[in-house]
Amino acid sequence: MDIPQEAILLRIYIGESDRWEGGPLYQAIVLKARESHLGGATVLRGPMGYGKTSRLHTTKIFQLSVDLPLVIEIVDSEENINAFLPVLDGMISGGLVTLEKVKVIHYRGQPKAE
Repeated sequence: MDIPQEAILLRIYIGESDRWEGGPLYQAIVLKARESHLGGATVLRGPMGYGKTSRLHTTKIFQLSVDLPLVIEIVDSEENINAFLPVLDGMISGGLVTLEKVKVIHYRGQPKAE
């Protein structure tokens, strides 16, 4: 699978406790992106953040949160990302979704072990 040099970064901000069909939403999004043959997806866990409600989510010991911020990043062609957006829209009830143009420098797999 190749990603064009001029690509789109889809960034999805959700909470760790967000669910989809009984499982973690972040996991469902990554699996759906893979099923859609998108170039790749990464889930990043944030130690602190807040969103539209201004409720603070943190890992600090005195303010334990079970809903830490997550960011899912997916990079692919504009055409493939745009085709995925309606799928994503049906999965997310809250959060933030952004798009930005990116320039892909490298997209290579690891060499196979002999």
